[in-house]
Amino acid sequence: MAAFAHWTAIALYLATTAVAALAFSRKRQPDNRLLLGLLAGALLAHAISLLHTLVSPAGYRFDLLAMLSLIAWVVNLLLLILATGRPLTLLILILAPLGALTELAAGYAWGGATPREQLSAGIAVHALLSIAAYSLLTLATLQAIYLFYLNQQLHNHRPGGISRLLPPLQSMESLLFGLIAFGQLLLTASLLTGFLFVDNLFDQHLVHKTALSILAWVLYSILLWGHWKLGWRGNTAVRWTLTAFAALMLAFFGSKFVLEVILNRP
Repeated sequence: MAAFAHWTAIALYLATTAVAALAFSRKRQPDNRLLLGLLAGALLAHAISLLHTLVSPAGYRFDLLAMLSLIAWVVNLLLLILATGRPLTLLILILAPLGALTELAAGYAWGGATPREQLSAGIAVHALLSIAAYSLLTLATLQAIYLFYLNQQLHNHRPGGISRLLPPLQSMESLLFGLIAFGQLLLTASLLTGFLFVDNLFDQHLVHKTALSILAWVLYSILLWGHWKLGWRGNTAVRWTLTAFAALMLAFFGSKFVLEVILNRP
């Protein structure tokens, strides 16, 4: 069952990618029911596969590749929900193949990471909030990259190509700040639960992750304050978003990569 779900998810993610790519090659919107139906099927199969990946008789997997697969699933699920009300084919074209890639990689564990035999309720809540926050802010970052592209097209008086297939700049900018605001709330909750339930967030193997997460929180807070009080938007908002996400990415994945791959520690 697990193997069937694993390969079904990969196949449906790739089919979703193919439908989106074909639409862009023809410069038209795809059949939204077909596109979202394929993505929903991929997410269902991915969820079944993830249950077997993350929970096993040996314990709970929290290694880098397992977390990448889980985050890809959450990001694509959020994208599916958002895409029911607006054309987000470009984001689907980017994220569906990432879903396939992370699901393919989830069968492996770098550095021989050992599954955790026990997981307290507090740590579970902290982990889920962290993953949800990272997923929302990942979508926000992709939105920021698209806004930068669209701003460049408008600045150079070339508003064509794929920009014709996507929502207007103002709608995309509103979506960006909505994602950042909700992601910031989840990041705040993640940090609070971390201080409550993690024994020592400033222990040697956690201090870099904690410091970078706090830095990301501060940068996102400044960005939201600047947007609402000073009217920051456009490329200013894009630069702040990318800088904050870089800090968050180093916090979330950088420490795992160093510990599991370079230092070979679970």
